[in-house]
Amino acid sequence: MRLLRNGARVHLVDRKGRQYALTLKAGETYQFSGETIPHDDLIGKPDGSVVTLSRGKRMLALCPTLAEYVLKMPRGAQVLYPKDLALIPMWADVFPGARVFEAGVGSGALTMALLRATGMRGSVVTYEAREDFARNAMTNIERYLGAVPNLRLELRDAYEGIV
Repeated sequence: MRLLRNGARVHLVDRKGRQYALTLKAGETYQFSGETIPHDDLIGKPDGSVVTLSRGKRMLALCPTLAEYVLKMPRGAQVLYPKDLALIPMWADVFPGARVFEAGVGSGALTMALLRATGMRGSVVTYEAREDFARNAMTNIERYLGAVPNLRLELRDAYEGIV
């Protein structure tokens, strides 16, 4: 059973299925339509818990799937959508244990799909020319996957050659 943890991205889902993304931070409070819930009330709860906001609104607190996370994650670069993220590793024949080179990390969506496809025995090396994209992508990746020892992100231009 997964627990909602400090620093993790969580989605609160209302009765109509609308998802509201937030990053849990101990001591902070989430505000929604005049209602609030302390992050500390969410941290440590099991994934899928029903939580009650300050004025009685009930919501489901979930760890998002990769597809849900990608649609709501912070981005600076153009994002690839889940339907594309599923096909690219298949057409590129990315498999557990593969070593993959990616030119341009963007917001990190494809990188996460590649890391999942290669598994812990594989690796992904990505070059990103823009420091702001690299920083944002690493935040997105680590927030969803945690530490990723099989990822090497380098601030360099792939047009200058691969080392």
